[in-house]
Amino acid sequence: MPETNPPSRDGLTVITTHINADFDGISSVLAAHKLYPGSVVVLPNAGEKKNLKNFFISSLLYLFNMKRSTDIAGKRVSRVVLVDTRDLSRLGEVAAIITEQAPEIHIYDHHPDQPESMKGTLEVIRPAGATASILTTLMQERGIELSREEATIICLGIYEDTGSFTYASTTPEDFQAAAWLVSLGANLDIVSSLIAKELDPAQVALINEMLNRSERRMVNGVEVTLVSLALEEYVPDLATLVQKMMRMESLGVLFVLAGMGNRIHVVARSCLPEVDCGAILADLGGGGHPFAASASIRNMPLAQVEEKLGALLAARVKPIRTARHLMSAPVITTAPLLPLSEASRLLTRYSINALVVTTFDDENEQLLGYITRQVIERALSHNLGACPVQDFMFSSVATASPDTDFNTLVDRIIGDKQRLLPIVENDRVVGVVTRTDLLNLLVYSKEHARPEGSEVSAQPHYPKQKPVVSLMRERLTKEMLDLLGQIGRVAHGMGFGVFVVGGFVRDLLLRRENDDIDIVIEGDGITFAKAFAEMMGARINTYTKFGTSVIIFPNGFKVDVATARMEYYPFPAALPEVETSSIKLDLYRRDFTINTLAIRLDPDGFGTLTDFFNGQRDIKEKRIRILHNLSFVEDPTRVFRAIKFEQRFGFTIGKVTREMIKNAIHLDVFRELGGLRVFNEFRQILEEENPVPAILRIFDLGLMEIIHPGITRHNELIDQLDEAKKVLAWHDLMYTDEPIERWVIYFLTLLALCDREVSEVVARRLMLPPKHRKLLTEERFHARGAYIWLTHGLPAANSDLHRQLSPLRTELLLYVMAISKDEAIKKAISHYMSQLRHITLSIKGRDLKTLGLKPGPRYSQILADTLAAKLDGKLKDRDDELAFAAGYLEG
Repeated sequence: MPETNPPSRDGLTVITTHINADFDGISSVLAAHKLYPGSVVVLPNAGEKKNLKNFFISSLLYLFNMKRSTDIAGKRVSRVVLVDTRDLSRLGEVAAIITEQAPEIHIYDHHPDQPESMKGTLEVIRPAGATASILTTLMQERGIELSREEATIICLGIYEDTGSFTYASTTPEDFQAAAWLVSLGANLDIVSSLIAKELDPAQVALINEMLNRSERRMVNGVEVTLVSLALEEYVPDLATLVQKMMRMESLGVLFVLAGMGNRIHVVARSCLPEVDCGAILADLGGGGHPFAASASIRNMPLAQVEEKLGALLAARVKPIRTARHLMSAPVITTAPLLPLSEASRLLTRYSINALVVTTFDDENEQLLGYITRQVIERALSHNLGACPVQDFMFSSVATASPDTDFNTLVDRIIGDKQRLLPIVENDRVVGVVTRTDLLNLLVYSKEHARPEGSEVSAQPHYPKQKPVVSLMRERLTKEMLDLLGQIGRVAHGMGFGVFVVGGFVRDLLLRRENDDIDIVIEGDGITFAKAFAEMMGARINTYTKFGTSVIIFPNGFKVDVATARMEYYPFPAALPEVETSSIKLDLYRRDFTINTLAIRLDPDGFGTLTDFFNGQRDIKEKRIRILHNLSFVEDPTRVFRAIKFEQRFGFTIGKVTREMIKNAIHLDVFRELGGLRVFNEFRQILEEENPVPAILRIFDLGLMEIIHPGITRHNELIDQLDEAKKVLAWHDLMYTDEPIERWVIYFLTLLALCDREVSEVVARRLMLPPKHRKLLTEERFHARGAYIWLTHGLPAANSDLHRQLSPLRTELLLYVMAISKDEAIKKAISHYMSQLRHITLSIKGRDLKTLGLKPGPRYSQILADTLAAKLDGKLKDRDDELAFAAGYLEG
């Protein structure tokens, strides 16, 4: 067999497999695509059935040069590569190509010969367990490189067709091929999840009933999901459905009780060390491992088993939460002599309901008591705002240490009827645990119990946590993982808590690329950044006011580091005031729930996802939600970010969030918003890969008036925006190395019908820098003049075209193409950009001097005329140029 499979010179190479391809067929197509560079893939009937495999295909189109059969209709096909089949009747539309054009046939297959088997000019047919194994061996022999995604996909085909190496047809070649793919980074977690058998209708109905009957309880601070079912007949694969439900709902602990005849079957799964399934079910006569166990109980009513299991859970689930895990920090304190009116303002500023009262004695902090919002408001209603806090505070207050267990916390807060419990360590108040903290653990508060359309609680609550190390290993490069690990170790060694947060985490869960690392330090972020930068030989920029730093590595890669902080806004649309805080309050200051996720980086908790505000749920449900109802009042720019994220991810802005946007517009909070902040947000939207839907959304919400009421939505504008998108796609394809400001084209298109006066107003409103102000108020009108000339001056000589268009920068040329309906104008600009703008003269002024021309203004005119002649095809080389210029001597 040849060492390479060169692309056919006189026609296409088409790769295909059988109708309704299984994973082995799809994986083999990808492997063949690597063996045949320049080939195209045609999958027969791909996407007609709504099943897992076709969803899989549609998610991975970017790895294939995929074409429909209609795309290659009428084109010469010189070679067809068949994988995982030799049956002409199973090739769909490709069968007609083979019959009509008689191309070369290359076959890769593991099926035995059949009477209907086709013959090929090249055949690689071996009795392996999967065709993907055969192709993998060939790729390995040729040293073909694979990405982790490609290795995972091809490995998937091997696992499926060998039954995870349990089928009798499995051969040593299958094991060897899979081993090589795993060495390249194939992710077996993805493989195992995708090759799971699809549920039949009866199983779907049963798992739906399990979901409907699920109950989530907090047991010693651990969330446990219970399902109780009474089934009419025995279900042999209940354990499989339990595992499926665990994955579907991302559960930590699940117990399913199913009454079948005279027995109660219990199946348990746990991925938390605090819940040992085997030990718990051993007391019910069953057993198993800590993470998977089962039991079968005879002659006991289902209700009685439920009660007994509940008692076992309460006794055996290890309390995992102490005061240190639950407390809010840092503590908002007040002095005893502070007037009640000032204390009320503190409560509002920090969105809390109680203040701890402390004083300092010889530089040591002394706890005096606490005061609640309710007490302060009642005092203010009696005109007692000038009275000091100490006159009305609760002075008899129980405390706890950071290591106090959960049950003791409950006794002290609930039993002593105390609004909050100060947590004291070394005679310092280091945190507080409130009734709200306990209620978030004790009360059934899952999403289906929340009123539809409601938003997140105004207070941060106890976080959901789960490990995402496997996802990080799947999605991140080894270099990125090592960097995050180093950050975690250094911060931990300095005694700081450390998290990677925000968009990096969001995009990790969405499986999108994002190398913008934002680190939050519980401690001194600047001190950490300086130490880490010095260790890594990197530079650092610091911003002391906000407690932030940027670490700049020698290769230009950047990491943003911030001290955990909280913000409050002194008035609507103001810039925030900043104070040091904890990760919990740092996340609470962010814009939307999907951006409040954090991953621990310290060695003990590396890869633990922390979710205080149900960000995972909103990512799963594809919803944009604010954290509190004053979010847009405090920072109106969040409205633009909501639209940007909605369109970028294909999400929907939540019901209450939409109402709050309308309310912010009604209150006219944008009036106080600085133009530069508006410009920065609007520019980010225009820099999106496809900003047109977001622009239309801005119009729909009435937000374009913030920029200028003269910019109105109309059909012509929508067509021009769509044209701008097409023009940019054309430019990206033709001039991949030419950097341009993409947002400029869209911005100019929005202003296409606005006069100079409106342009000046917009430039002032948005506080544009001089470069962009000139572009908007001067250069755009020069481009408009060129557009008018093109409208009446075509066809034109190359020299005339060059004279009109050469003063315009690329963005202006693309803008003219976008606003023009005339294909002749588009072609003229395209001709200039591709053929004319790079034409230059070989001669210079010194050559004219050599010819005997005295230096002077004539030089410019002579060179311009010479260039015009060259553009019009009258001059071909340097000698022609010199001769043309010499003609001026004769003249």
